[in-house]
Amino acid sequence: MAEHTSSSITIEAAPADVMGVISDFARYPEWTGEVKEAEVLATDAAGRAEKVRLLLDAGAIKDDHTLAYTWTGDNEVSWTLVKSQMLRSLDGSYLLRPVGGDRTEVTYQLTVDVKIPMLGMIKRKAEKVIIDRALAGLKKRVESGA
Repeated sequence: MAEHTSSSITIEAAPADVMGVISDFARYPEWTGEVKEAEVLATDAAGRAEKVRLLLDAGAIKDDHTLAYTWTGDNEVSWTLVKSQMLRSLDGSYLLRPVGGDRTEVTYQLTVDVKIPMLGMIKRKAEKVIIDRALAGLKKRVESGA
């Protein structure tokens, strides 16, 4: 089994507000930095995204990939790679846990495998940077009320 990287952050908002930002793919280019385009290709019966195409530009890494999303209750979403130009796999999840008042602990877990050879420790460092940026961006977006 591939190793994964995870990190958590506490956001000053209710889980529903946090998940509202996570599930609003059309607005990802406004707050994620690396995502330049996001297009929902398919939705489930509840109207939640099941398949999303993302155009990523992270400097040296540019990719057009499609992810399949699985929603578990109101507080968890996971994804897996459907197709990509640069990635062999991209599996991740957000798990939201209420921590009292209108506060939510968000844990982001990510496993990335690129098609080009890369040392394990460099890959895990890249995963950590991706996670930390995503969590910081999510926290800023949710807490700004945008």
